[in-house]
Amino acid sequence: MHSTAAKGRRQAVALLLSGLAMLPLAVQASEDDPWEAVNRPIFVFNDTVDTYALKPLARGYQAVTPAFLEEGVSNVFANLGEVGNLGNNLLQGKLHDAGVDTARLLINSTVGVLGFFDVARHAGLARNDEDFGQTLGAWGVPRGPYVMLPLLGPSTVRDAAGRGVDTLHSFYPLMEHIPTRNSVRTLDVVDTRAQLLSAERVITGDKYVFLRNAYLQMREFKVNDGQVEDDF
Repeated sequence: MHSTAAKGRRQAVALLLSGLAMLPLAVQASEDDPWEAVNRPIFVFNDTVDTYALKPLARGYQAVTPAFLEEGVSNVFANLGEVGNLGNNLLQGKLHDAGVDTARLLINSTVGVLGFFDVARHAGLARNDEDFGQTLGAWGVPRGPYVMLPLLGPSTVRDAAGRGVDTLHSFYPLMEHIPTRNSVRTLDVVDTRAQLLSAERVITGDKYVFLRNAYLQMREFKVNDGQVEDDF
């Protein structure tokens, strides 16, 4: 059985599917998803690619990869993401969390063998999960309408803009050897998808609506650091 330990930034992705189990459903499509007529066809395209490509790859990857190795790969990618966590926590004025991010990056990159082992977690340093979309939200930028991005999935106008900034601290542009870069990127995508195989079992009813509501509530939860209005 594969480990259920924290998978770094994969935890945030899993919340996309499990968020509805924790928070009330009160998202109004007319207000939050005025572009549904365009979003739904894009969702169908994404779901088709997932069904016939990503999901089979993820299942195969999970079937042949030992649990410790799968977790280690997830930890490595999560460790690389600590740079983004650190930068966004600084931009949001969360100095304590920024200190935790720094400590985690230093500990896991050294003692944890480039992040393969999440030593910092066992030392009581829980991983943060921040991105520039959350930073914009903390600065008071409205989230805007819900957007379904081709291949990238659920987003909002604010989060889509944040993605562009988040790419600035990505390590991929630093990899000059294109075949290696593409291989690592593919592994990252497949590993992320593998973490969702069990979480997707909670999906019920209209899959498009379920994922939209889960995403919007999860993002509201993160932007407000867990403080969500009851009437959301």
